[in-house]
Amino acid sequence: MELHQFRHSAFCEKVRLLLAAKGLTATLVEVTPGLGQLEIFRLSGQRQVPVLVDGGDVIADSTAIALHLEEKHPTPPLLPEDPAARARVLLIEDWADTALATGARLALVQAAARDPLLRSALLPEATPAPLRRLVDSLPASVLAPLGETVQDVLTPCSFRQLTRMLEQLTVLVRDRSHLEGDRLSLADLAVVAQLSLLRFPLSAGEPLAGRGVEGISDHPLLQPLFAWRDGILAELGRA
Repeated sequence: MELHQFRHSAFCEKVRLLLAAKGLTATLVEVTPGLGQLEIFRLSGQRQVPVLVDGGDVIADSTAIALHLEEKHPTPPLLPEDPAARARVLLIEDWADTALATGARLALVQAAARDPLLRSALLPEATPAPLRRLVDSLPASVLAPLGETVQDVLTPCSFRQLTRMLEQLTVLVRDRSHLEGDRLSLADLAVVAQLSLLRFPLSAGEPLAGRGVEGISDHPLLQPLFAWRDGILAELGRA
């Protein structure tokens, strides 16, 4: 298998977690924004990642990939057999991929606008050195308004609303190891992947590990949530 990805995409992280949960391996193919996305279009008919190539199958979209892997590699299962439990897992996954993903992505955009080390580290590995130095040198005063404009235009979910969502999520996981039942499910993986944008786990490597969105990554009430996330990553051997 091949996984065509952006390293710091939460949806690509979701697929990497899926593969780890299934005990599967795939060759990671880092896509270069722009030119590399033309190759992705020729491969899959669209320009977005992740794209999984599994033999003769080419699957785009993290949810479609999850369902494909569940069908081809049913053990261990990540979707419950019980219809009600399965529905809850899929609803949580959809919430994580939409509302949570939007808030997390835009919060990270704002954080990167203020933090030159963070925005430089998030650039694709293939970014030319002169461009990397230019991005690193731009003052926060230039980039901060861009982050504010993006948030105002693209999402109704304010920073405060995102924080409230995370606080409610913290209540859900405070005394349990998984979001549905007593074992790992697609719901856990979808949520954990999005949380990786708000505070990068150790698996992100230096200099990103432990960095994140100020006001969320260091929020005292959210520390049990990040501890829960790290427990899931440890369960997958990704701590």
